[in-house]
Parts: sequence; C-alpha cells; structure tokens
Amino acid sequence: MDLLQIYKDRNDDEIDELEDQFQNPNSTASSPEASPPRLLPAKFAAPKVDETMLALMAAQAYQAQSRPIDPLQHVVTFNPTYEQLWAPIVGPVHPYTKDGIAQGMRNHKLGFVEDASIEPFIFDEQYYTFHKYGYAPDPSASAGNNCVGDLDALQKNDAISVYNIPQHEQKKRKIEKKETEKEEGNGYEENLNNVELQNPASDTWLMKNRKSPWAGKKEGLQTELTEEQKKYAEEYAKKKGEERERGGEKGEIVPDKSTFHGKEERDYQGRSWIAPPKDAKANNDHCYIPKRLVHTWSGHTKGVSAIRFFPKQGHLILSAGMDTKVKIWDVFNSGKCMRTYMGHSKAVRDIWFCNDGTKFLTAGFDKNIKYWDTETGQVISTFSTGKIPYVVRLNPDDDKQNILLAGMSDKKIVQWDMNTGQVTQEYDQHLGAVNSITFVDNNRRFVTSSDDKSLRVWEFGIPVVIKYISEPDMHSMPSISLHPSTNYLAAQSLDNQIFTYSTRDRFQLNKEKRFFGHIVAGYACQVNFSPDGRFIMSGDGEGKCWFWDWESPKVFTPLECHEGVCIGCEWHPLEQSKVATCGWDGLIKYC
Repeated sequence: MDLLQIYKDRNDDEIDELEDQFQNPNSTASSPEASPPRLLPAKFAAPKVDETMLALMAAQAYQAQSRPIDPLQHVVTFNPTYEQLWAPIVGPVHPYTKDGIAQGMRNHKLGFVEDASIEPFIFDEQYYTFHKYGYAPDPSASAGNNCVGDLDALQKNDAISVYNIPQHEQKKRKIEKKETEKEEGNGYEENLNNVELQNPASDTWLMKNRKSPWAGKKEGLQTELTEEQKKYAEEYAKKKGEERERGGEKGEIVPDKSTFHGKEERDYQGRSWIAPPKDAKANNDHCYIPKRLVHTWSGHTKGVSAIRFFPKQGHLILSAGMDTKVKIWDVFNSGKCMRTYMGHSKAVRDIWFCNDGTKFLTAGFDKNIKYWDTETGQVISTFSTGKIPYVVRLNPDDDKQNILLAGMSDKKIVQWDMNTGQVTQEYDQHLGAVNSITFVDNNRRFVTSSDDKSLRVWEFGIPVVIKYISEPDMHSMPSISLHPSTNYLAAQSLDNQIFTYSTRDRFQLNKEKRFFGHIVAGYACQVNFSPDGRFIMSGDGEGKCWFWDWESPKVFTPLECHEGVCIGCEWHPLEQSKVATCGWDGLIKYC
C-alpha cells in the first residue's frame, strides 16, 4: 500500500528514481521522505524438479516415436507415422508364428512377399526358360547381365529363352522331327507283310497310304454282312435293349453312408447307444392333453415327412426328411441328433421300426427300400421294383419280422422275404397308388387304402380281397391307425374328417364316432391314438395338432406347432402327456 501511495503522489521522474532504488537496495535513498525498502527472502512452494529425469523421459519419448511399433504392444500413446506402421519387424522371432512374421503382414502362404516391378510376361519367360534349359537372368544383379543356373547350357544355347528361339532354329527342329518320323516309318514298313501292304482293306495299307487326319476309316470299302454276322448283331442288340430296360426299372444307386454324432457308441459298461435306459417306465396308464412346447429338434434342411418313436421305450425318435436323410434323435437326455443315415438320392417317404428297434426300413422317392441297422448305420439289404414305394411295413409278429410289405405307386402291394430277397407275393386289386397298410385281427389280416377312394381288407399271404369298402361319397384316406384296443380303425379322409371302422363287425362304419374341425384336404396328415386310447390326434394343413376325446367326439384346443403343414404326429409310448409332431418347415417339436 505504501508503494501505491508513493506512485500516486510522485511524478514520472520520481517514480523512475524510486524503481531504481528498489532494484538497487545498496544505493542510498535520494529523498529523505521515502520510506526504507522492505526486503523479504524469496520462497517457492513448488518442489524441486530433477531436470536430469525430465531429459531422460524426453529422450525415451523421442526414441519411441522414431522406432517401429512393437506388434506385442496393445496401447500406442502417440500418433505413429506410416513408415512406423509398415516397418519390418526387427529383433527376436515373433512368438505367435513359426517364421517370425506377424499374421497381419502375411500376403502369401509362405510369409510376406514384397511387390516386384516385373511384368508377367518377363516373369513367365524367365520361369519357363529356367525349367526348360536350366538357366535364367539373375534378378539380384543390377545390370541384368549375370545369370543363374547351368552356365554350360547358357553358352551352348546362346542364351536363348523359350520365347525368342531364332526362326532358323525352329525350321531346323521341324526338319529333324520329320526325318525322325520318316525313319521310324521306313523301319516299320520293312517289317510289314507284303500281303497286308497290297490289301486295300487292311489297316496297314490305310496307315501307309493315309491322306487325311481320318486315317483308319475304311471309306468306300463297306461290304455286306454275312448271315451269321447279321444274326449275331440282332442278338446283341436285343440283349442290350433288355439290359437297358432292366436298368431303367431299378432305383437310382447311391452310396450308403452314416455319420455318428454322439460322444461314443458304447459307454463304460459296453452298452450300445441305442440301449434304452433302465429306469424308463410308464408312471400310470392315464394320458393327458399336452399344453406347451418342451423341445424342438432342427437339423433337416427340408420338410420332415414322417417320425417314429423307438418301440416300447421311446427314448429315441426317428425322422424321415425330404432332404434325402434319415436322422435319429435323443429324447430323454441330450436331445441332440445321434446318427444320420444317408442312402437315398431323393426325398424319403416313409420309415418303420422292427419290433425291437435294432433295425428299420426306409422308403424313398428314388424307388428304393432300404433295411438299416440302427446302431451301426449299415444297409443290410435294398429292395426295388422300379416303382415308388409310398408305405412300408413289417409283419408285427415276432416270428415274421423278415416279411416286408410295401405299397407301390403302380397299384400293387409287394411282399418280400428279406432273408432271401425274393418277392413272395403281390396283392394287385387296387386301382390307384397304395397309401397305407395296417395289420388287424392279430396280424392275420391287413387293411390298405388307395388313391382309388376305397379300403380293401386282405388275408395275409393270400392275394384275394375279403372285404371291399367303397361309397360314392368317400374320399381318399391316406392314413389309417389302429386303436390300442385293436377293435377300431381311424381313417383320415381328405374331406376334413376322420372316420371310424370296426375291425370285428365286418369292418362296418361307426357313424357316431366322426371327428372333424381340422383342415387336411390335399395333405396326407397322420392320425394317431394316445397309448390308453382315450384321445385321438391328427395333424393339420395349417400347422396345428388337433385332439379329440374318443368316447365323445369333443374337440380340445389345438396346439400351434408348425409354420405350414403338420404332416405327422406320434404319442410317446411311456410319457403320457407328451407328443411329437413334424412338419414341412423341417422341425420336429416335442410338446
């Protein structure tokens, strides 16, 4: 404050004199009125700084900005230049590669190859010259006069390449080639028989007097065939025609293969992966309508045409796909695909297990029926008549598991003995393709349905119809299922109804048990029963699964299962409230 007062009262000259006095405290004051200066020691609050450490840090930062970036470095604290980013790695071998080159710098399978300013034509010339003559220009030589490789060959050939052979050299080589061929021809002619040389009909004479590239053709020398030759030609043509016709009838041949997707085919106790769990058994005999979705199996690339549970246990489920594959899925444990069977060249139409589940049948649109081993995935035998099989069944009797019945597209039901591979019987009465085969009456008879809008009952082994069912208002019935009591048949009709026939009273229609409400017109949706026989179920053309009460045709709320057609449905044999469905969306759903 004193200084401010002094500055206020003094003029400019006095102020300059006062500033000199403060700057030189040893000098005497020029004015007696001036107050003595107050000299205070200088104090700094900041700590002392080690300038040596600052200099080292600055030098390290400069070095970091000037040297290439370490590929192991995760953080860059400055803006690197283009040269630093693309500089080659210097130092120890890169830890993540065998040859010390980072993965990002590779542009060739052998490492990093720098671009070379060489034309493709020049490169090809040097490459082929080196492989043909053994020498080529040295690419590392600045002048380009040095060569690498066989120097003796270089001097002998006057350093020519494959692209600049002199014209006289080319002509010389052609002459030498012609002379070589002529000498070989003369040596060949000397060894020929004079008789053959004078015979114009012989191949030797044609080779000697050839005038065109078509040498070997006996032009103008055609002669008539003898009677023996004509007879042989006719027999040969007839034989070839028969073989061609037989080959066209058979189905397409596709190599059979199978892929196992599980962890191991046998567990630590030696049990097979298809062995049923020991604790699998039915809790009670009362079934319930499923309410919600439990699991979805997806693996087919196209629609699924049929599903079958493993007999009696249901711990596996088999599916036939329109993608030519058959898959078997786990139900109880992992819920994954266990094995894929590939042996058809077209969509698979139907599948069927044998009684113990160790083998199964597949029928495909490639006109083949194949008998598979479930565990190993091997094809035991293949059957074909040259027609498309729409349905395949095995005789349910344990002592007749070798009898195969197949409904064909040519209106026949063909019966094979799989032990011999021979056709033992043909049931030929239908007027259209056969769609279903159902055994009734303790497997002594079977019922078939066809596109001719009729049902026919046959005695097993006798190709005579014992019951013919056809009405003017009947529609085709592509699916028939047997009630667990074996007293009734449920037939899916294409007029959106399910009809019931008695298997005891001369296969009469039960008009009281008629189930409707679903839309199946145009689709061969499967119909099925619950294990206790209290409910009947069916797929739908709109992707729903419908349920009815068997005693009173009461309909329950259908399940929304698929996007599109729900073509197949199966009730689990042990778990009373669980149902599997399949559809043309390629999914199998477990509700």
